[in-house]
Amino acid sequence: MRPGIGIIGTGMVGQMCHLANFAANPACRVVAIADLRPDLAAAAAQKFGIPRVYGTHRELLADSAVSGVVVVTKRRATGPIVMDALNSGRHVLSEKPMAYTTAQANSLVEAARQQDLVYSIGYMKRHDAGVARALDVLARLRNDGSLGRIVRARGWCFGGDTGRSQDNFVMTGEARPDGLALWQDGPDWMPREMRPGYDNFLNVFSHIINLARYLLGASPTVAESAIEASGAGRITLDFDGVACTLDLVNGSEGAWREGLTIDFERGAVTLELPPPFAEREASVIVDHDGQRTHLAGATSWAFRRQADAFVSDIAAGGIPLASGADSVTDIALAETVWKQRASG
Repeated sequence: MRPGIGIIGTGMVGQMCHLANFAANPACRVVAIADLRPDLAAAAAQKFGIPRVYGTHRELLADSAVSGVVVVTKRRATGPIVMDALNSGRHVLSEKPMAYTTAQANSLVEAARQQDLVYSIGYMKRHDAGVARALDVLARLRNDGSLGRIVRARGWCFGGDTGRSQDNFVMTGEARPDGLALWQDGPDWMPREMRPGYDNFLNVFSHIINLARYLLGASPTVAESAIEASGAGRITLDFDGVACTLDLVNGSEGAWREGLTIDFERGAVTLELPPPFAEREASVIVDHDGQRTHLAGATSWAFRRQADAFVSDIAAGGIPLASGADSVTDIALAETVWKQRASG
């Protein structure tokens, strides 16, 4: 039987990046959506042909046809809604960040573990076909030693034009509603004035941190960090003796620039990521003794591949590429970086 998917949150990202992709997947059925904005929910249901519309996530979770949910709501409300969904026995894909503290994150992972549920976090870049090619190349180079050992890595995220499509979602003039249960937006020790920057750091820059971990190793330590109040700055992660320096720059009016270069003794692998909403793959460039090779790929979209993977994981009981259990590390690293800032 095809899994029944419910979408909680039908804003721009909910529609464009999630609802449209699940609705296009023949291996599942989108059976319901929920949003506190009734006009928006009705318009989204009409556009995508969704049979049932609910005003709250609890109403949606009472629908027995829903076996998995996608949670795309305001960041501080994500944790409480995910907890309700997991406790109701539903598989979950939630947008990141999964939480604001490691304690919050661990409580969600434990809820999923107790019921043996698929719990995936929306680090869609792990699903990018270009990233998959880069991972294969890195595995080969590590095994054959043709470029020597990895000596360092450099990553960057210069926010800019997100590559948003203009014609695949509907919006209304309704205000974002209040009344949702919200989790605390930072650890107890974090001063109130730091929390907006911490929120920005988790929302934007945790992507490149998560991707570096995917390619270089799951559990780095923070070697150095210099973070501005806005959340921008520079951090260096230590992957068992390999330093990866990440330059994090807030949004501008220019192009989105994001990527990662892994330097070997005799060459490098560079991954150039598309803007987050652009429907194209990352580029992979291999520098082998001065010869640069661009690895060709097909046309695909990380968000579509993420949706397909979630459905497949539900059907097969698979472990997500960006599982909740793995993603706790991103929250722990963020806490470490910001504690260093708080301590001067």
